[in-house]
Amino acid sequence: MTTDRGAPLKTADRTLQVLLAFTHDRDEWGVTDLAAEFGWDKSVTQRLLAALAHRGFLVSDAVTRRYRLGPAVWHMATAWERHGGMAGLVRPALRELAAESGVTALFAVPDGAHLRCVDSADGTLGPLRTYRLAEELYPGHAGATSRAYFGMLAPGARAAALYGRPMARFSERTVTDPAQLEELMCRVPADGYAYSEGEYDPATAGLAVPVVVRSQPVGSLTLVGPHRQLADDREELLIPLRSAAEGLGELLTPRRVRGRTPRTSRN
Repeated sequence: MTTDRGAPLKTADRTLQVLLAFTHDRDEWGVTDLAAEFGWDKSVTQRLLAALAHRGFLVSDAVTRRYRLGPAVWHMATAWERHGGMAGLVRPALRELAAESGVTALFAVPDGAHLRCVDSADGTLGPLRTYRLAEELYPGHAGATSRAYFGMLAPGARAAALYGRPMARFSERTVTDPAQLEELMCRVPADGYAYSEGEYDPATAGLAVPVVVRSQPVGSLTLVGPHRQLADDREELLIPLRSAAEGLGELLTPRRVRGRTPRTSRN
């Protein structure tokens, strides 16, 4: 039996479940299919969706009457990023990985045909640059950081993002031929990592693994350092790197109740 005191908490939890139902694979919902997803009454579902739309968290299509995420979500995301956001969330893991590996650790997320560094941490060998790596863009065709992410995409999605556009050469090792680049990309799912030497920065090598949330790649975690150190210690460095990437994936996964929730019996 649900008490009056517990009812608001139940409603709040249902409201959060509605928002978390909007995912990479499902960006819109109607009243009927959302009610079926969670086993709720359609009238309850309608009220929740209407309340969220009223506050701007959802918007409703006037023709299809289906709902999508609204501007209030964007405002909250902007405020979150302004006050540390993703960087603050992943920083402890980056510092721990950098301390264990001795080299620079960085986390990057997709940004068009690039990967954008969210944050980084320096190892015992010292800083990689004289400036912060945060917000630095890594071209999709050059280096392990980008390859670890783009290599996990379906070939069609990867082609749409990378090929058919100019590819700059940053060193003699930069691959700019699409066929050769595609061959390198296709190795990532099988190997579980990407490795590069001097493709983007001639002075450094990169060892990167994809970060995955709900079977979808969301970015890459990379160790960057001198060629010799990463080449000689690659297998050893992969152990903490993969462990840290798995931890980041769990950290970035929202807690959502999937499927139907059991109805409470009425006595």
